[in-house]
Amino acid sequence: MSNRHHAGVAAVAASVMALTAACGSTGRGASSYDAAEPAARSKADSGAHGYGSASGPASGPASGPASGSGSGSDSDGYGSDAPARPATPAGTLALRAVAGLGPVVTDDKGMTLYRFDKDTAKPSGATCAGACAAVWPPVPAADVTAAPGIAPGALGQVVRADGTKQLTVGGWPAYRYSKDTGPGQARGHGVGGTWNALASDGKKAGAAPPADVSVLDQPRLGEIVVDGKARTLYRFNKDSAWPMRFGCVGACLDTWKPARPADKAKLSGVAAKLISTVTRPDGTRQLAVGCWPVYWFTGDRQPGDIKGQGKGGLWFAVSKDGKKITTPAAG
Repeated sequence: MSNRHHAGVAAVAASVMALTAACGSTGRGASSYDAAEPAARSKADSGAHGYGSASGPASGPASGPASGSGSGSDSDGYGSDAPARPATPAGTLALRAVAGLGPVVTDDKGMTLYRFDKDTAKPSGATCAGACAAVWPPVPAADVTAAPGIAPGALGQVVRADGTKQLTVGGWPAYRYSKDTGPGQARGHGVGGTWNALASDGKKAGAAPPADVSVLDQPRLGEIVVDGKARTLYRFNKDSAWPMRFGCVGACLDTWKPARPADKAKLSGVAAKLISTVTRPDGTRQLAVGCWPVYWFTGDRQPGDIKGQGKGGLWFAVSKDGKKITTPAAG
């Protein structure tokens, strides 16, 4: 073997050590992340276990025709001439991760809720009526409760011109779209350049670029760190940041899935200095926040869920500054 080859191998080894030394990783070797994280192929990750919906993975927004209207004949910007649907209560709202948009607000059937740019939020005012409301049925304000990731105070109501009461999210009147035919669809997003899926705070979903790691304002715990699918990330008391030690191994990994490493160029609300990648004893790589390995919990079904918080007195969500959050999930 040539001296030049020896030098090249040494340089690669040195770069790997530099990557992991900051968090004291004692792992040896590395492998592709797909091999590292069985959860990436698991039923829980694909949606079959109900992460978002038991009906399967969320589908992304339909691109529609080049006009962006969602229909070739909707010059009025409504998006369709489909017949009106009966107004049905939204029940317990949910947050569902939709490709390209992030978490969007849905009703209890998984149907996406929308906002209309021609409405107002301060004060709340609904302008979609008549033919518009046939395509975009207003969501009734009655019998609605907030999802775990939606602050109850974000929900309200507005009295429409016909005297009916419509649900508002962050002040914005909420609608369904008649061309969404199944859970997780967001075909109405971008229709006419005025319709957008609702985010949990009433803002337009997808307004921020997709992030590998971001912050979600959880009503109970405050600002928590979530992964690219908006799943709550947890740290384990039996792990250790320095010296690096992994306490979740074997059967533990059936319930607590190591979070995928992040691209530091794709962070939102989290300081890049807190984000690193650590190498597990089996050579697989895992996301670390504040040098602590982090995991997502298979019992969390939708963005904002914190069912893993405080489990066994050992598992805790992580704040945006990398600290352990000890606030109970309920109280």
